Amino acid sequence: MRKIVRVLCFFGLLLKIGTATAEKQYQPNWESIDSRPTPPWFTDAKFGVFICWGLYSVPAWAPKGKYAEWYQYWLQQKSFEGKVSDFHIRAYGKDIEFKDFALMFKAELWNPDEWADLFEKAGAKYIVFTTKHHSGYTLWPSREAERTYGENYNPMKIGPKRDIVGELSAAVRKKNIKVGLYYSLYEWYHPLWQRDKKRFVDEHMFPQFKDLITRYRPDIVWSDGEWEMGWEDWRSPELLAWLFNNAPNEKDLVINDRWGKGGRHKHGGFYTTEYGSGMDDDSHPWEENRGMGFSYGYNRAEDLQDYRSAQELILMLIDVVSRGGNLCLDIGPRADGKIPVIMQERLLQIGAWLKTNGEAIYGTRMWKAPCQWSAGTVPKMVRKEYMSHFDILAQTIAPPEGQAFKEVFFTFKNENLYAITPKWPGRKLTLKNVSPGRHTKVTFLETGEELVSEMDGTDLVITPPEFNMNGMKTPYAYVFRIHDVELQDK
Repeated sequence: MRKIVRVLCFFGLLLKIGTATAEKQYQPNWESIDSRPTPPWFTDAKFGVFICWGLYSVPAWAPKGKYAEWYQYWLQQKSFEGKVSDFHIRAYGKDIEFKDFALMFKAELWNPDEWADLFEKAGAKYIVFTTKHHSGYTLWPSREAERTYGENYNPMKIGPKRDIVGELSAAVRKKNIKVGLYYSLYEWYHPLWQRDKKRFVDEHMFPQFKDLITRYRPDIVWSDGEWEMGWEDWRSPELLAWLFNNAPNEKDLVINDRWGKGGRHKHGGFYTTEYGSGMDDDSHPWEENRGMGFSYGYNRAEDLQDYRSAQELILMLIDVVSRGGNLCLDIGPRADGKIPVIMQERLLQIGAWLKTNGEAIYGTRMWKAPCQWSAGTVPKMVRKEYMSHFDILAQTIAPPEGQAFKEVFFTFKNENLYAITPKWPGRKLTLKNVSPGRHTKVTFLETGEELVSEMDGTDLVITPPEFNMNGMKTPYAYVFRIHDVELQDK
């Protein structure tokens, strides 16, 4: 009997070794790294929430139009004609340094379960959380951060006295929301970064990155701060080969494209645009990320008019998804851990729309054309990876005189074409060059009503229901599902 058990154990070990050998091992070069397909869950997710939180949330101030999370840099560089340093001296005095904000960053009102509940109600399928911005302060107990900057940079010892990354990751996962972790490769004032970048990468960045990944097993690794050096100096392929070869959740793991100077939109699981208008096709997964106002970190200088309305944000989401992308919308919590009420409201407004109409967003793919333009001059779209103009209202409900506007957005999923109108279409909705199949059925998602449709030449004409202003739960955009369209139209 013992002999049989030994034989079975031996063959079991061989099977285990064979399985491990069969698994693909990624090599430290871009050809190997880029051969890895992006897990489909990311392309299906469509909507995520970016969270920018750290010591900069204590002053929470920058001149309007600037990133408040860059407070330390603006302060020490005396940027914007010294406006930040003038504010700092006025608010905190000359003797308070950026690192001293750790004593004021207490997160005394923070409840990660409340955050997770809000993200779920917003309809977010993933988050991206700033575990370390360019100041080097970490929201988890990092040995490397404490060794360099002292106990002030360990949130378990000073300030919150909690493992922020660990608690938030656990809370979000209970809601079945994917966890993305933002990590800045560089640090403005790290001693090694300033005098020996090779040692910085080897002795600080590599071990810190590996510690973060090993502890929290993120679903997304969102790298940033890569623009100071090429990928060769960051040794990015080496780091990513380690990541994919060692992550226990490798099958679900997604990375962005910020791994070396000039490398955006060239390498990575998804490409990123920042405060831009996104991209124009779905040949590679991509994500537009931006704040509700002008800043990622909470900026107390911003006023109501600096925030995008719910209508704008929902139309942005629809527009981005129609072109094959995801929208990751940022919030900037206060230092006490509360999310500003206006940001909560915007997320809940988006969530209410998605609760009714999310079928036309989640899991969809780009149609043969992302939208249908009205008559008029179609404006030229500028697509850049950073800070390109994006006035969604001028493209939809409030165009300049003579300019064409997007009267219908399209998405597609499971033999269903979704036509999304920013304005109520009136008595007739005409979809140009859309041919019905043998069993075409048109449904208004808001009410579930089946609608009458007919062909007019090559166009499908739909008769919407009678508009009921008091009965519309989600007045920002209207979704019509057309089941079964001719295959050649896809």
